[in-house]
Order: sequence, then C-alpha cells, then structure tokens
Amino acid sequence: MIQQAPTTPQRIYKSVQLAGGNLYSLAALELGDATQWNRIAALNGLYDPMITGLITLWIPPVNDNAGNGGIRTS
Repeated sequence: MIQQAPTTPQRIYKSVQLAGGNLYSLAALELGDATQWNRIAALNGLYDPMITGLITLWIPPVNDNAGNGGIRTS
C-alpha cells in the first residue's frame, strides 16, 4: 500500500523508513533539533518517541521557530 502525504496547503513532506530507534534522533537528523520530535509524532499520529519494527514516517518541513519542542520560554 502506498501512503500519501498529509494534505496541508503549501507544505512539502518527506517520507523516511525507520527500523527501530527513536524520534529524538530522527528529529535531530532531519530537522536539526531533537526537541522537535513531537512535530514528527503529531504528523504521524504517534505519542511514543520510541520506535520498534519497520515504519514509514512523514517528516514535516524544517521550522527554525519550532525549537524547544514547541515550549515557549518567554
């Protein structure tokens, strides 16, 4: 079955296959910030950052303003 990217206007999503691991390292690799793992989780309907087995995930576009996991510090 071929997965289709989520439909959000003017967004380009990338898909990756992951065999185990976690969303922290994936976010660090793909988005440049491990604290943005929750963006990947939300886009893929996940809540647990730990991955088991083989899974295809959508990666959201890089957003430098979404750092710190979306937690506002000011």
